[in-house]
Amino acid sequence: MNKKDNLIRVCQIVTLFFVVIYLGTKVSFIFQPFVLLIQVITVPLLLSVFFYYLINPVVGYLVRYRLNRTMAILLIYGVCLVVCFAFGAGIWPSLRMQIMNFITNVPSMFASLQAVLEGWEKSGLFAYIFPETTDTFPQLTESLNSGFVLLENYARELFEFVSNFAMVLIIFPIILFFMLKEGDKISTSLTNIVPIRFRTDMREVLTEIGNMLGGFIIGRVVVNLILGILMYIGFLIIGLPYGLLLTVFAVILNFIPIIGALVSTVPIVIVALSQSLSMALWAVLVIFIAQQIQDNLVGPYIFGKQLDIHPVTTIILVMVAAKLGGIITILISIPAYLILKIIVRRIYRLFYKVRWENL
Repeated sequence: MNKKDNLIRVCQIVTLFFVVIYLGTKVSFIFQPFVLLIQVITVPLLLSVFFYYLINPVVGYLVRYRLNRTMAILLIYGVCLVVCFAFGAGIWPSLRMQIMNFITNVPSMFASLQAVLEGWEKSGLFAYIFPETTDTFPQLTESLNSGFVLLENYARELFEFVSNFAMVLIIFPIILFFMLKEGDKISTSLTNIVPIRFRTDMREVLTEIGNMLGGFIIGRVVVNLILGILMYIGFLIIGLPYGLLLTVFAVILNFIPIIGALVSTVPIVIVALSQSLSMALWAVLVIFIAQQIQDNLVGPYIFGKQLDIHPVTTIILVMVAAKLGGIITILISIPAYLILKIIVRRIYRLFYKVRWENL
C-alpha cells in the first residue's frame, strides 16, 4: 500500500510540474523583466566567475603573507590597470593598424581569392580533383558563401556578446570585487542551507567544484596563450599578413570548444589563399602543428586527469548547447556538465550506491 501511495504521489508531483510549465508558457509576459535582468547580468557574472578563479589564488597567496584581503584585491586591480595601460601603449597600436588595414583590404582580398579560384578552374585542377563533377566552381563558390554566412553569424553573436562593453566594464569589476572579498562566505552560506548531516558532503562538493573550475579556467587560459604563441611564431616564419590580428582572433575564439577552432581557421585560410596556394598550405600546416602540440603535449600536461571527459561527450555537449542557445551556452556547456557530474556522483554515493550494489 505504501508503494502504491508513493507512486501516486510521484505522479501527482510530475503532473503538477508539467501543469506549472504549461501555465508559465501562457503568461510568459510576466517573466519578461526577469529574462531581461538575466540577459543584462549574464555576461558580467560570467566574466566575474572567470576572473575570480584566475585571481583568487593570487589573493590567497597575498593574504597568507599577512596582507589585508581588501588591500590584496586592490593591489591586484592596480596591477591589472598597469597591464592594460602597457597593452594599450605597446601592443594595441600595431593591432589597431592591422585591423584598419584588414578592413580596408577585404574587397581586394576577396577579389584575389576569386581570381585564384577562377585560375584553378581554367587550369583544370577542379576537373582533376573532382572528375565526376561538372559544375565544381559554382558549387565551391556556394560552399564558400555558406561558410562566410556561418562566419558572419558567429561574428555577429560575438559582437553582440561585447556590444554592451560600457555596462560590462562598470558592473563586472564590482561583482568581481565582492566575489573575491566574500567568496568564502558564499560557500559557507550554501553549506548551511542543507541539513546538518549532509553539510560535510556539501562542503566537499563545493570544494571539488571550486578546484575543478579553477583548474579548468586557468588551464584553458594557459593552453590558449601557448597556442597563440605557437601560431604567431609560425605565421611570422611563413610571412602571413595580419599575423598578430589573426592570432588574437584565434586565441579568443579558441575558448569556444570545437566551433571556435573551426571558425578561427576560416579567415586565416582566406587571407593565406588570397596570397597563394602555397601560403594557404603553410598556414594550414602551422595551425595543424600548433593544435597537435596543444592537444597532445600541453593540454594533457596542464589538465592531467582533472577533466575526465571523453571527446565524443564534448562534441555532443557543444552540439546540444549550440541548438539551445548561442556562444554563452556553448562556453558554459563543459563546466556545467562537469559540475553536474560531480553532484550526481555524490548523490549516487550517498543514496543509491549501497542499495544498488546489494541487489
